[in-house]
Amino acid sequence: MRLGVRLAVDVGTVRIGVARSDALGMLASPLETVPRGEGDVARIRSLAEEHAAIDVYVGVPAALSGRVTASTEDALSFAARLDAVLPGLVRLIDERLTTVSAASRLREAGSDAKRSRSRIDQAAAAIMLEHALDMERRGGARPGRDLSTMA
Repeated sequence: MRLGVRLAVDVGTVRIGVARSDALGMLASPLETVPRGEGDVARIRSLAEEHAAIDVYVGVPAALSGRVTASTEDALSFAARLDAVLPGLVRLIDERLTTVSAASRLREAGSDAKRSRSRIDQAAAAIMLEHALDMERRGGARPGRDLSTMA
């Protein structure tokens, strides 16, 4: 397992949930919700630099059938913009059902979903990051795909 902080980004149309790992790659924690729009890539770049991230995972949603959707295209476009300012750090990772799982976890913990939308986005990013960390621990290889695999 490589040492270093990893970030995960859950791209939505209104908000972007961001989570971070500890330097040992053991724990994933919600970090921040970034408003989608002007300055979003710059803010995530700043977070990556501030935490000295060795990877930034961008969640790529797909339909359960694996079909490409408008959300898939949006996430890939965002990942490309992020890769332009963080070359070599951006990795694509499957994020199907992370938002549903995050909402369920928060509901079980007693949170009101309407009042905790930004927390749901962060929690979804944390679930995605947990998955990536688990993959790296099990396989030893850097999880996810780089953007060149999407060409």
